[in-house]
Amino acid sequence: MTDKIKPLGDNVLVKVKKQEKRTKSGIVLPDTADDEKPQIGEVIAVGTDEKKIQVKAGDKIIFAKYSGSEIKIDEEEYLILKSEDILAVVE
Repeated sequence: MTDKIKPLGDNVLVKVKKQEKRTKSGIVLPDTADDEKPQIGEVIAVGTDEKKIQVKAGDKIIFAKYSGSEIKIDEEEYLILKSEDILAVVE
């Protein structure tokens, strides 16, 4: 389904990576235990403004907290971000 979504302009479609939360003793915490939004994702598609976008599909990125518009496709969570909300590429 995501191959049918093409971000426009300097927008980027990102699949949000869920980070498993564990205590120091190894207890796994449920998603509802932490209100923090994840800040790591994988670029799925990039917009048409190639001059402003410095990432490509497949890149793992760190993005600004509370940025972008959340969408859900086939029970998967995605964000549509502006390119300026991308802070770094994870090597």
